[in-house]
Formats: sequence, C-alpha cells, structure tokens
Amino acid sequence: MSVLFIALPLAILLGAAGLFACLYCIRSGQYDDLDSESYRILVDQQPGKSESPEGQE
Repeated sequence: MSVLFIALPLAILLGAAGLFACLYCIRSGQYDDLDSESYRILVDQQPGKSESPEGQE
C-alpha cells in the first residue's frame, strides 16, 4: 500500500511531463510539414546543384 504513495504521484508527474513535451513540440511547429522530409531521401541531388547531370548543359 505504501508503494502507491510513491508510484502514483510519480506516474502522474511522468504523464504530465510527456503531455507537456508533446504539446510543446506541436506548438513549436515540429509537426507542420511531415511530407517534405520523407521525399527528400528519394532525391539524389544536393541542394543548390543544377538539375542536369555533370557534363551536359
């Protein structure tokens, strides 16, 4: 029974910390653009290079 006096407040604090971290990430805009990063792995070019292969103009 005495374990509940430690475990219950600890579980509530950890849950509140997780909720706060999730809300902070959402409000800071981390999840605004979920599509562009997944497509970036498919592109071979480095940013700033031309679209034509080297040697061809």
